[in-house]
Amino acid sequence: MIQVLLCRGGTGRVRSPGRRESVPGGLKPARPGRVHPANGPALSRLAGILLLLFSLTGLAHAGHRMDMDSMVMNENPTRLPQGCAQISEDVKITVHASRKYAKKFPGLVFAYDRQSWEVPPCARLTVRFVNEDHIRHQFMVHGLPQDLYPMGMFTIEVSGPGEETASFILPPYKKTYLVHCDIAQHTEHGMKAQLKVAGGDRDLTSLPGLTKPVRPDRYPTRWTGGRIAFLVLALAGGILLVWAGRWILRSLAED
Repeated sequence: MIQVLLCRGGTGRVRSPGRRESVPGGLKPARPGRVHPANGPALSRLAGILLLLFSLTGLAHAGHRMDMDSMVMNENPTRLPQGCAQISEDVKITVHASRKYAKKFPGLVFAYDRQSWEVPPCARLTVRFVNEDHIRHQFMVHGLPQDLYPMGMFTIEVSGPGEETASFILPPYKKTYLVHCDIAQHTEHGMKAQLKVAGGDRDLTSLPGLTKPVRPDRYPTRWTGGRIAFLVLALAGGILLVWAGRWILRSLAED
């Protein structure tokens, strides 16, 4: 019987059963069923590559696609939700996102160009999402059936100035869905809206220009004696400066 000893560098030596053989570097012979240490890094890299491929395959099956500029999650242009016999209508909307759309709402920083859309039940909605800012914005819908949309979400994200288009099919029942940008603080600063199916079941609260906020921003002024005195002194100082300026100009003109 012949045995092969594996050693560092991938070489081997042949020995007979009755002869002891030294191994360079003091390494012990590799036991059957064990991976030699020299092969460990290569196998780790191979496992990482396989894991990445499996992950990307899973994301693709979930309707996920992305590149350096944009991302779409849970796109679904073909699979019908339960209760829909067919696609009732193809609806297309264009949604703009930017700081400039928040200027008409005092105290807000970000906004969509619209805060509400209505579509019929079982409609296939194609969203063209246009980001006009130099930061990331999202068009994210919550509350969709989780058997078709993992975590109940449909999302389009654009990293900067640019656009992305994706489609999804809405369920047959009457409901109002939250639309917002999930980037930190963007929702709180105004980038939120609603999507109504069959007229919706309600209006969501705190939508810019549509519904009252649950907790409106308040900036009360506490008029204390010290603040009133400071205001009076400031007014008197302003009047004095104006009078002094006119007196100086008059004196210069007379000279």
